[in-house]
Amino acid sequence: MDAIGWPQVILLAVAAQRLLELVVARRNTARLLAEGAREVGAAHYPLFVVLHAGWLLALFLAVPADAPINGWLLALFLLLQAGRVWVIATLGRFWTTRIITLDGAPLVRRGPFRWVRHPNYLVVAGELVVLPLVFGNVWIAVAATLLNIPLTRRRIQVEEEALSDRQGTAGGAGRWTGWSGRHVPPAA
Repeated sequence: MDAIGWPQVILLAVAAQRLLELVVARRNTARLLAEGAREVGAAHYPLFVVLHAGWLLALFLAVPADAPINGWLLALFLLLQAGRVWVIATLGRFWTTRIITLDGAPLVRRGPFRWVRHPNYLVVAGELVVLPLVFGNVWIAVAATLLNIPLTRRRIQVEEEALSDRQGTAGGAGRWTGWSGRHVPPAA
């Protein structure tokens, strides 16, 4: 990569957004832990950090400064960012990048959680595919997706287990949520 072009500007903006989100997540995590919450699934968290940092770095290094930008896919990526903001705003002080559970806190059932049990994971899966395709990089989209699938599946399992006794659903969060009937992936 010899120059900085629009692709790198876009990628730097995404990186800045992620860094800002980490500040918010750390603040929320510290507050929740101070209130008696606990973290579960900490062992797999570094793998997500490596995946997401590697995804952005690979894009920054692999996409030429003069790469064409697909405007339709960029618009889709921006729509995914709106979904990301919606999830963060809906969870408010409970949003973190880690699995932090506060006993007795009700499950969130508003915003995107009315329709989808784990909307943030859908948004992230979309981002990992769409952003590389904005610049025509199919291989990074495929590699990131293939690496993300087992990580996200495991994370959902850990999260579901942590929420299994939570109020807000018939019989807790469990494998089948009483309020929506949506299925959660089975444990490995």
